[in-house]
Amino acid sequence: MTAASPSSAPQLAGGAAPAHQVSILLYSDDLSTRDTVRAAVGRRPARDVEVTTWKECATPAAATEAVEAGGWDLLILDGETSPIGGMGLNRQLQAEVTDCPPAIILTGRVQDNWLATWSLAAEAVPMPIDPVTLADAVARVARGEIA
Repeated sequence: MTAASPSSAPQLAGGAAPAHQVSILLYSDDLSTRDTVRAAVGRRPARDVEVTTWKECATPAAATEAVEAGGWDLLILDGETSPIGGMGLNRQLQAEVTDCPPAIILTGRVQDNWLATWSLAAEAVPMPIDPVTLADAVARVARGEIA
């Protein structure tokens, strides 16, 4: 598990901070998936959205503990993680954690997106990860465009 936080927030033209600053919890048992997600989203998935903090969790227990502790604006959960996939974990978190943040589920294929709906995810993004699609999903959820 790692956490990263920038030392200073980049400014928009005119010195204004981005309108939407988000902290993201990322759950996957695959280090390469976690690296790919972080690279795809970057620090600025959109002009008005900045990622201020990342926390990576490789186990369901660590992810659950971090979500219960609070402080996260968005979850990105790998639906292909074992032994508990991101879809099942999200369904459990949404039911059990008060004010659980919205989640983006990474699905194994487009045909599995309906399962992400069952899990109460705000968005589903199929793998292999397309950086534009994932960054757009993060930006839309951060803006509150998707409940």
